[in-house]
Amino acid sequence: MKIIHRYIFTETLKIFALSTMFLTMVMFLDKAMFMTDLILNRGLTMLEVGRMVLFISPIFLSITIPISVLVAAVVTFNQFSAESEFDVMKSCGWSFMYLLRPVLLFSFLAYLATNAIIFYALPAGNQALKQMIFEIVKTRANIDIKPNVFNRDFDNMVLMVKEKKGRNGFKGVFIADSSFKGSTKIILSEQGFILTDPANLRIQLQLRNGSIHDLAKQGEDYQIMKFDRYDLTLDIPGTDQLKKKQLLKPREMSVSELRQRIKANEKSGWQDDVEKVELSKRFSIPLTCILFGIVGVPLGITSRRSGKSGGFIFALLIILMYYVGLVLMQNFGRSGRINPYFSVWIPNIVLLIFTIYVSYKTQKEIPFRTLNKIIERITMLREYLLRKFSHTKIQSETNNHSRNLD
Repeated sequence: MKIIHRYIFTETLKIFALSTMFLTMVMFLDKAMFMTDLILNRGLTMLEVGRMVLFISPIFLSITIPISVLVAAVVTFNQFSAESEFDVMKSCGWSFMYLLRPVLLFSFLAYLATNAIIFYALPAGNQALKQMIFEIVKTRANIDIKPNVFNRDFDNMVLMVKEKKGRNGFKGVFIADSSFKGSTKIILSEQGFILTDPANLRIQLQLRNGSIHDLAKQGEDYQIMKFDRYDLTLDIPGTDQLKKKQLLKPREMSVSELRQRIKANEKSGWQDDVEKVELSKRFSIPLTCILFGIVGVPLGITSRRSGKSGGFIFALLIILMYYVGLVLMQNFGRSGRINPYFSVWIPNIVLLIFTIYVSYKTQKEIPFRTLNKIIERITMLREYLLRKFSHTKIQSETNNHSRNLD
């Protein structure tokens, strides 16, 4: 790698690292309340919180890495342009395409990293997170069942046992189940056992040799049903919140799981294109790393008039337009208005056309008249806001100083 290429690569890497860390931390704020609740109410240690952060990170990195590539490319070349370094590079005979090589390499590495995260780290992290949450529910839920004492630790259920047998066994089980609206079921059983189901994140009470007394309508119907075995799911307070936070939605499933779900839906005749859209996104989103990296260079060079902050503003505009378009197109794909596999590729195609356009004009040194007008408007707006803010701040400080003198 040439010295100039190493220099560009290093500067891009610095901004990329800062942007990735900042954006990932911002996205983690959404989980701050959930983790705080686990620490306070479930007694999580800092080591366990660190593990949870590690398991959730792939979900956020699959979003923040492509964004950070664009931010890094725009800000780096905007800085080169603002400080006249880019003019010096051109005077040395280095063309735009020659200076683009380290950014292409960096974007390709980010593309590989995003692929690895989406295809491998994401499903593995979700599986580990699911298992960890289940262990929290299983080991730290309040399941202190004592003989001859009414236990109200479970939602919509009162439980009492005559005798405790071993760690998870009971004799003489009495249950009043009010989870069904309009009726209360009384369940009597000779034996009961607490069982855990890690696959589905459930804790079950398996009853043996008993009967269910159901008063369906008050004073009207009374039914008795005997059973040899009856499995009852125990709803522990807080478990529903934990299940919602385990992030096992279609967008977090592995590629093989998505394909299996698609085949199962097709066999059953279920018309749902959500999984098809998510499967196609697995291949389209990593490609944005390369497109963002390429388009960021000419945008950074062109936005020299607006200063160092101008490049950042252009990066935000590109990110906003791309992800708004992605959300819109994927909703069309999920609803069946557009082919679900093709829908999420439309923003990439538009971005590819725009990338070719701005790269060609930058290579040929053709001025961006429309873009320059936008830059001028942004610069004027920014200067106006800065003057307004400075005037308001000075006036406020003057008023405070006057009140202090009085």
